[in-house]
Amino acid sequence: MIIGVPKEIKPNENRVALLPVGASTLIQNGHKVVVETNAGLGSSFTDEDYKAAGAEIASTPDEIFSNVDMIMKVKEPINNENKMIKEGQIIFTYFHFAASQTLTQTMIDSKCVAIAYETVQRKDRSLPLLIPMSEVAGRMAPQEGAKYLEKALGGRGVLLGGVPGTGASEVIILGGGIVGTNAAKIASGLGAKVTIFDNNLYRLRYLDDIMPSNVFTMMSNEYYIREALPKADLVIGAVLIPGGKAPHLITRDMLSLMKNGSVLVDVAVDQGGCFETTKPTTHDNPTFIIDDVVHYCVANMPGAVPHTSTLALTNATLPYAVEIANKGFEKAVKSNEEIKLGLNIIDGKVTYKAVAEAFDMQYHPVEDVIG
Repeated sequence: MIIGVPKEIKPNENRVALLPVGASTLIQNGHKVVVETNAGLGSSFTDEDYKAAGAEIASTPDEIFSNVDMIMKVKEPINNENKMIKEGQIIFTYFHFAASQTLTQTMIDSKCVAIAYETVQRKDRSLPLLIPMSEVAGRMAPQEGAKYLEKALGGRGVLLGGVPGTGASEVIILGGGIVGTNAAKIASGLGAKVTIFDNNLYRLRYLDDIMPSNVFTMMSNEYYIREALPKADLVIGAVLIPGGKAPHLITRDMLSLMKNGSVLVDVAVDQGGCFETTKPTTHDNPTFIIDDVVHYCVANMPGAVPHTSTLALTNATLPYAVEIANKGFEKAVKSNEEIKLGLNIIDGKVTYKAVAEAFDMQYHPVEDVIG
């Protein structure tokens, strides 16, 4: 199989989908790897590094898309990339389809094979290709929230952990999964008073056991969230429905309950966001203010720390890429339930139920499409 790695073109996206060592591994398995020039530069990997690993270097994205069987990316195809996708071509990347009907329809029309990192799922329901970036984004969320609480950046002008005699800031985390757990570790380590909301009582018991004494747990429902918002300085949205659209846990009217200059960080923005007022932002222009509440909604948060993020991501994706390349996607889907759950679209048909439901589209079970 020929595997292509184009340079990411989303604003401020410096990650790359394959490391030189990953290219070497695929080549050792009998495959050919073509990497667009400077694709790895933002993550500190040069064309020479890829050449030394045995990869070929292409000068344009068109050379990649027109000549390969599988495209490996970090973010969803955008702009001219969509026009270059060939029928039957495997696109292996983060798609987050439920957040964009336009993207979903574009991939349907292309008749490509869309395998989404975010819906590959293990038997224990964990998401092995989402976890690394959830860990990064979770740890970044309190860091970014603390920054935008600064007065000069539109915030209340409070220090997240406070100092003796002043009291700590209060942080609410909506969701006790990978993002929420990592966010709580960092926020509590900075000295904040942290409350994690989740609707899974067993998860709350677990978090209550492992977290430090300045982290508290609360059952998630609208009543308790409304009750907590007036005290919050920072709210981190960390809710995930695998492959589906995130619920709006904070509505527009609830902003009036919050302090002027408080901050919302929506890590769920890729899945549509868990705040009603969320709209995607970029690292160049990361925030906006509604009703005196600062919103940070950057859709590719881990792209700000590309070296760490690329290493973490490719450690997880490479074994799946090797299996898809070695077996071909059909055999890989039939023999590996995890990869099967990653298949979202094939031959113009939506094969992931949550995506079909998000846009009232027809759902086609994978078995009906590939036998």
